[in-house]
Amino acid sequence: MAPLLDVLTRERLLKDRAAAAALLPRGEPPHVSMLRLCDAGLLEGGLSVGYGVRADELVGPLTTAMGGAARRFKVVDVRERPVLELHVMGGDVTERWEVEDLSALVHNLNSLYRDAPDVRAVVELGEWEDALQLWCVDKRALPRLARQPFFAPRNARALMNPSGE
Repeated sequence: MAPLLDVLTRERLLKDRAAAAALLPRGEPPHVSMLRLCDAGLLEGGLSVGYGVRADELVGPLTTAMGGAARRFKVVDVRERPVLELHVMGGDVTERWEVEDLSALVHNLNSLYRDAPDVRAVVELGEWEDALQLWCVDKRALPRLARQPFFAPRNARALMNPSGE
């Protein structure tokens, strides 16, 4: 696990290296170790989100972790039927978002703030211990992380090609 912990330490993405080293079993696949680290609260910008959490409940903690301009993001209204719909304000943009699940919220937030250099990208690490593991990472670190074997997010394509081209 030393290479994983070395990279995370070098990128300043690990809160406590000693705790992380003690947590990770030998021989575990690196992407599983990332899920475990996020769930334990050891990744800077990491969030472990329980299955019962709705998108409108996650907005506050997630936009806070994203930082920058995302901290001023507001949910103006919430409609529940037929699908959860958020009426949102992000800067000068007012939109209605249908959010079927938390992944849709992550996608919309990443899209809205794709060109904001002060806002971290939201990485979907996957599910672990009945929770979705999300990680807010500086966009400038994404190309370096993408070269690492432990970096296998569900939304990798959208992260590495945010304009959709």
